[in-house]
Amino acid sequence: MAEPKGLKKPVKLKSELAAFLGAKELPRTDITQKLWEYIKANKLQTKTENGKPSNGGKYIVADAKLLTIFKNTNSKSKSGKVTDLRNLKEGQTIDMMQMAAVVGANVE
Repeated sequence: MAEPKGLKKPVKLKSELAAFLGAKELPRTDITQKLWEYIKANKLQTKTENGKPSNGGKYIVADAKLLTIFKNTNSKSKSGKVTDLRNLKEGQTIDMMQMAAVVGANVE
């Protein structure tokens, strides 16, 4: 059987994400899936920026548990877009498109 590559290849998780997910290594696809499972189970989505949590929407509301992971994020994409969540506070939101930056910032 071939060794997993790309997004399916397990990566080492930084301590906060490892504690959140209960694993030291996971593929990026599994990391994203487990984060979304948590977000949906706890109804942490909203349709408006910094809106109240509801059952859906493109914004993710940071609760205390997610905040420990989000606060590690300070990255710049290839296109030059900066995602800096270090000053994010509980109850504030991030755009769902920032999840890739969050995952990237929490793996080694």
